[in-house]
Amino acid sequence: MSCLRKVLRRFCFIIAGLPGVVAAEAQVVKVNSPETFEKALEKATPGSTIIIANGTYTNWYVEVNISGTAQKPIIIRGESQNKVVCTGEVRKPAFLIKGDYVELSNISFQRGSIYRQGKEYGVLAELLNTKHSRIHHVACQNDTAKTQFMPLIIVGGNGEGNRVDHCSFRQNIDNQEIQVRISKDEVPQRTLIDHNEFTDKPKVTWANFNGGECVQVGQDPVLLGNQQAFTTVRDNHFVRCDAEPEVISNKSSANRYLNNLFEDCTGELVMRGGHDCIIDSNKFIGGNGIRINGTGHTIAYNSFKKVANPIRLMYGMANGKNTTGFYIAASNCKIEHNQIEDAQTGILIGDSKGVDWTGKFDTKRYPSRTIQDVPPSENQISDNRMVRTANEIVRNDQ
Repeated sequence: MSCLRKVLRRFCFIIAGLPGVVAAEAQVVKVNSPETFEKALEKATPGSTIIIANGTYTNWYVEVNISGTAQKPIIIRGESQNKVVCTGEVRKPAFLIKGDYVELSNISFQRGSIYRQGKEYGVLAELLNTKHSRIHHVACQNDTAKTQFMPLIIVGGNGEGNRVDHCSFRQNIDNQEIQVRISKDEVPQRTLIDHNEFTDKPKVTWANFNGGECVQVGQDPVLLGNQQAFTTVRDNHFVRCDAEPEVISNKSSANRYLNNLFEDCTGELVMRGGHDCIIDSNKFIGGNGIRINGTGHTIAYNSFKKVANPIRLMYGMANGKNTTGFYIAASNCKIEHNQIEDAQTGILIGDSKGVDWTGKFDTKRYPSRTIQDVPPSENQISDNRMVRTANEIVRNDQ
């Protein structure tokens, strides 16, 4: 029997060594144009790496529709950090990634002009219907949106488990930085946005002072706010982000905002719509704080120092998860274990009372009353610590 085992082992060894039996090693290819990129992509297999040579590129548009695996992702990266620069006019996705387990890194988008024309739109990188793909160590600086509500990076479709991390966004103009795109039929699940830096974002030039969020999770809080995305935004750093009133705009449900740092931002972390989100362990220094609409949120263990408006619970046009209103009043939220220092008013219960939105939104599209006269209700406020705060809790909800 032992002799038979030896023969079988030798036979298996010989078979394994025959040509075509063992898969070829994953390739590493360097490219220097969209054309050479596409040729490399045709031959790529799980584990392949495509390196984009150092240089400055315009009119760079590529589509990645092949997939890697968890153990062998497809790697697309610039040759050297900050030395692969994409610039010029952007009228289509520069990198449109449709495959699963694809990583994009080491690309610097600088001084780009981003356009939309009809259904054609420019974006620097888009993850569309992908699973477990990643954009990381990408830099976006001095990029300008030429049409309102244009993001630099999109996570969209019915993907799952995608990640945008360790990217830097500096001095970008009139744009949104990262958008989790949600529609009636497409809701990316469990997106992770972490360890990114957003710095020196100037006020947008759009007339209605809108369209300049750093992170936007959902776009239609009125009709699609109940869509559950389970997005996590954590460990990001926002510094002097002044583009519009919302640094982070939540417009969907069941998301988490954890351990982010906000320094001297005139914009706020805003629950514009949606329900059942968690805002935990964030730190605010200077600037503004958190604004709450919607139901079932938990705001806990956050710290505020020298913040103008640490926590605001807002009036709405309706109340509850299954009602329609242009704004939903803050209700059934937990506000606990937060620390507030050097504020005039720590927690304001009932802001925007009686604000009239008549003529400011389409009531046919959004069948809502136009006056914010529904007060916040049934919110639990407990164990918050106030230091050098003149008015710890102010109620304006009667």
